[in-house]
Amino acid sequence: MAGLTTHVLDTSIGKPAKDILIELFFLNNEVKNKILECTTNKDGRVDKPLLTNENFKFGNYQLIFHVKDYFLKNEIVNSNYSFYDKINIDFSINEQSHYHIPLLVSPFGYSTYRGS
Repeated sequence: MAGLTTHVLDTSIGKPAKDILIELFFLNNEVKNKILECTTNKDGRVDKPLLTNENFKFGNYQLIFHVKDYFLKNEIVNSNYSFYDKINIDFSINEQSHYHIPLLVSPFGYSTYRGS
């Protein structure tokens, strides 16, 4: 089944990152078309796939993770300062497959990869 999922782990505390706002955009040349907005649950996941067979198409996408609010709300950073405000991940879908894009994040670093 073709689709797109994600999850967020806070590596600074070794736990899922709850209540991170995520936006998904389809990139068409210079135009960003917003597909959806969602928030991570207590497991750092979203409640349903970001893309499914119904809205799955080839092309370029961008995920935006709003991490500043998460770090401040959970007192992971101690002031109104956060090194990262948002983390943008640009990627391409070019085959009928399942795509999973995890985000491992801490106040001063992050990594991502194509998961399974």
